Amino acid sequence: MKEEYNMHREIKRLKSIKGNGTELISIYIPAGFQISEETNKLREERSTSSNIKSKTTRTNVISAIDKIMQYLRLFKETPKNGLAIFCGNISDNPGKTDIELFSMEPPAPLKVNIYRCDSTFLLEPIEEIVEAKDTFLLVVLDGREATIATLKGPYIRVLKRLNSTAHAKVRKGGQSANRYERAIQESTEDYYKRIASSINDIFEQGLQNGVKFKGLIVGGPGPSKENFLKQNALNYQIKVLGIYDTGYTDETGLNELVEKAQELLKEQEASQERQILERFMRELSSGGLASYGYANVKEKLEKKQASMLIVNDDLELYSEKVSSQLGMEVMLVYKKENDMRQIVHVEVLSEAPDPQLEALVSEAKRLANDKSSSPSEKMKIITDIETGRSVSDNKDALEELIGIADSNGIPTVFVSSESSYGKEFLMGFGGLGVMLRYK
Repeated sequence: MKEEYNMHREIKRLKSIKGNGTELISIYIPAGFQISEETNKLREERSTSSNIKSKTTRTNVISAIDKIMQYLRLFKETPKNGLAIFCGNISDNPGKTDIELFSMEPPAPLKVNIYRCDSTFLLEPIEEIVEAKDTFLLVVLDGREATIATLKGPYIRVLKRLNSTAHAKVRKGGQSANRYERAIQESTEDYYKRIASSINDIFEQGLQNGVKFKGLIVGGPGPSKENFLKQNALNYQIKVLGIYDTGYTDETGLNELVEKAQELLKEQEASQERQILERFMRELSSGGLASYGYANVKEKLEKKQASMLIVNDDLELYSEKVSSQLGMEVMLVYKKENDMRQIVHVEVLSEAPDPQLEALVSEAKRLANDKSSSPSEKMKIITDIETGRSVSDNKDALEELIGIADSNGIPTVFVSSESSYGKEFLMGFGGLGVMLRYK
């Protein structure tokens, strides 16, 4: 989960970068694509870039392409899930050039090969993968063939294809009509059982590898999909989420199935968030198994008392150590909100006689716990504490909390601010909370 958070944070950083011209390069290399082929494409792009009219833009684009080609020499082959590379001049100063390269391997296979040069980085393909919280099982079938796949974000991965041998193996010959129909029915039932067995195997392998499928979505033309489900041969843990009519039973049918199930997929994600936040708020209101606030959350995670860490997608939390000349040390924890730093927590690390800093710490504690205090007050107290003192140990406090949760086997769940529950969680509880194993 820490890796996922770091990728989210990197994407946020890349989003904030704006080029002075069309000089920011985004490259997506799909899984299995030849590195040498990508390098050849870059050489062609470099040659084309010599026609760019602006000398500054031309120089920056060529420098970025050279940096990317140099980077690709580190790879003998494309990483398992492909590679996303972002490179360009990220300097805010028009008179200064700072060509930086960022790269990441997505958590699911890339299927697109893209080169784009623009004033912003192209992030949608990687965002769609990283932001996908759930994985679903898909099957499209009719009486003759079936295709089984998984869906994570926008990406469909075909895992198995099966064919029915019912009509191929059974010939009417001299059989009576009843015997012929019975033989057809038995072969069809065997076909349905093979489909169910394959889905069950994929589900169980997923569990062994830490993948928790949200459920199964079924599609296909005609009544075969309903007849398949009537067999009740699926693992009882597999929840059938929806059944849809599709015209095909191959990749085209899978794409059609996903398109028709869009509302269901959105409802599933929203429903999961709603259930988690409803439970969190219910436990809090009854004094039960939930807690919030930086200090409480960190304590519960360190003591392994938490069963789940809940984090709002938009939360940015940082910490730093401030030391005075008189020897007093304090830790400040603050969140970034609309480019303003808001005090969240203050803790004395080392006591020493320093009346001025002690007074500021006391005021910071009050403001951190006072929801009625203004953002400007909460920002000013941080500046007042830092002024004339040494600031060190700047950290991403959220990354630290997620790291503690990971090391203690505690799952982290990210929730959005789009629903009323999500907004209340962010505004009322600071976007940070834990469910508890025990009080």
